Formats: sequence, structure tokens, C-alpha cells
Amino acid sequence: MSDIQTITKLRKMTGAGMVDCKKALDEAGDDMDKAVEILRKKGETKAAKKADREAKEGVVAVSENDTTLSLVALACETDFVAKNEDFINSVKSYADKQLEMGDEESFKSFADEDVKKELVVRIGENIQVFSAKVIDKTGKTVGSYVHSNKKVAAVVVLAGGEVELAKEISMHVAAMQPEYLKPEDVPADVIAKEKEIYKEQLIAENKPADMLDKIIEGKLNKFYEEVCLVKQLFIKDDKKSIEQLLSEANAQIESYSLVKI
Repeated sequence: MSDIQTITKLRKMTGAGMVDCKKALDEAGDDMDKAVEILRKKGETKAAKKADREAKEGVVAVSENDTTLSLVALACETDFVAKNEDFINSVKSYADKQLEMGDEESFKSFADEDVKKELVVRIGENIQVFSAKVIDKTGKTVGSYVHSNKKVAAVVVLAGGEVELAKEISMHVAAMQPEYLKPEDVPADVIAKEKEIYKEQLIAENKPADMLDKIIEGKLNKFYEEVCLVKQLFIKDDKKSIEQLLSEANAQIESYSLVKI
């Protein structure tokens, strides 16, 4: 029968419960390596059962070097786990790993399996890779921002400008969560629906028929200011739009990414 010191050692190594550790050691004849293997194999079964449970909390982490930026988000079931230092550090280690691998698809294949075998066993919740992005920084200006709650992160890629500007706009993206980069990106059916709604509202308000198009155009511009990044007012200076901010810096946004758990 396994002694308490051996059980405790296995628990520290794996994060599994004391009872599970004792059972694994008994089954392994106190062979520590074999006991770890047993726990990992059982973890696969546990992971399959837990996979049906909703993972609505989570943590986002960013890692980068001179040429590449890696963003990884892992979803978990509870806020308790999301705030756990071990889980937060684990997500950061996955971001580091993706940075090292340099490829999203390879990383996802690795992480899906590793999370199931390692994190689910140790933490005991349904944990999923929520998002994984690799961004090439070569010849570009890239900035990122992770909100203090670690549930929202943004990355902005600029042509021109300084990294600090990209970081500032990333903070804006995390706060305002735009749906599109610019008006041209808004789907035609979305615009048509907005116009239809505005027209019905104006008719109900008995607005003059010859004024409808002009009023609708104004409302549509206001809509763009709400949903398009370049048209939004900058959160740190509402006298300027993001478009104006970029113009002053002789920069353009090539792309942006927003991850929210």
C-alpha cells in the first residue's frame, strides 16, 4: 500500500486528486512513472466526459519575439480556474510553445492533445483551445493588448507608424470591439437591412419623403462610426477618429484580431 509521502509526491507532479493518485500507485505497484502514465490514460477518459460541459470562461496570452507574435486563448468552465495562477501560467506557456513552433495548425494539433492529457487531468475541467493565432511581424508594425481580466485581447498590424500606435489601437479594439475594419467591409445585406429599418422608422415619424435618402445616409454614417474600426472615435481622445489618428502617423491598418472569451 502506498504511503502518504509517495501519494503527495505524485499529486504534486500531476495535480490529480489524492484518491486518484493512491489508486494509480496501487495499480502501478508504487512505480511512480507508471502511475503517472495511468493517470494520464485515465485523464483521456475524463477529458472525453468533460468535453460535453460548457467552457465559457478562459484566459488569453500573448508571446512574441522580433519576427513573430503568438496569441493563444484557452477556454475553461469556471471563473475560479480562469483566475488560478497555474492555469494562467499554463496558457502563457502554450503561447510560448506556439511562438516556438511558428505554425498555427501544428500547434493546434499539439495543443488539443496536450490539453486533454495534461491540463484536464491536472485541473479537472473541460478545457479547450479557444483561439490560436500566429502573426508574422516581418516588415510590419505590430502591437498587442491584453486586458487586465485576461479574457480579451487584440492585435493590430499596421503598414507604417510606430509600435506604440499599434498598441494604442489594440487597446481601443479590445475596448470597443469593432465588427469591421472599414465601411467597405460591411456586407451588402447588412447595409440593406439597416437602411430598411431606418426607412421604416422615418416613415413612422412622418419625415418628408424627399428627405428620407439624406437622413438615411446620415444614420448609415453613424452606424459605420459604431461598427467600423477606422470610423470609431479613439477611446483616449474622442476628438479624433481612428482614421484621423492613422492619417497623422502616415499609417494604415492592414488587419486586426480580436479575441474575447
